[in-house]
Amino acid sequence: MLTINNLYKSFGSKKAVDNVTIHIAPGEVYGFIGHNGAGKTTTLKSVVGILQFDEGEILIDGMSIKDKPIECKKEIAYIPDNPDLYDFMTGIKYLNFIADVYGVSEKDRYERIHKYADMFELTSDLAQPIAAYSHGMKQKLAIISAWIHNPKLIIMDEPFVGLDPKAAHILKGMMREMCDDGGAIFFSTHVLEVAEKLCDKIAIIKSGKIIKCGTMDEVKGDDSLEEVFLELVDVDKEVKIDD
Repeated sequence: MLTINNLYKSFGSKKAVDNVTIHIAPGEVYGFIGHNGAGKTTTLKSVVGILQFDEGEILIDGMSIKDKPIECKKEIAYIPDNPDLYDFMTGIKYLNFIADVYGVSEKDRYERIHKYADMFELTSDLAQPIAAYSHGMKQKLAIISAWIHNPKLIIMDEPFVGLDPKAAHILKGMMREMCDDGGAIFFSTHVLEVAEKLCDKIAIIKSGKIIKCGTMDEVKGDDSLEEVFLELVDVDKEVKIDD
């Protein structure tokens, strides 16, 4: 579903992403963790075509994001760490706008909007301007918009920030359901307990390099993910487990 091969991205003399390789198969929830500035967001933005990368290859469902950006973007959805929505629109107008962009039929958009808005208890607020939404409400709207065209791959950067416990629980269920249906999720998070319980595979990045990746059992063994992460980011030795 997603193949990242030998990805490099620099900003001036700083290597933000240094030879990153990750493979995500259909059905997998794949977590991406690292300290602030480790290269997570740069990697995710490269995957979705927002940032041009220096070297390497990114394939989405077998297609190159460089060679076929439009075709790739039809198959994915992206939720950034701070969703920039159109504040002048109402919630329902924004969702219909996204549905129009992806060519979602009237029937499918109606069913999906009502399904997810009801789940997040946002239905009664869809007629309100987004400018009046709280951060958590905006995050819920961004999540609904990501699911509205039934993408094969969803990329999320810190998706649980701003969500209340009930909404976070709903999102985890949506992620698992999507992957059980053959989709894939690639997301960054600082909430290690969520990653440990939810992810099939995980990659830990430090200073632009993957220092450990694989299945959850391969990465953490008998320890907690938190213990492994704190130990790894404090040492210089780099270890990689093929996934």
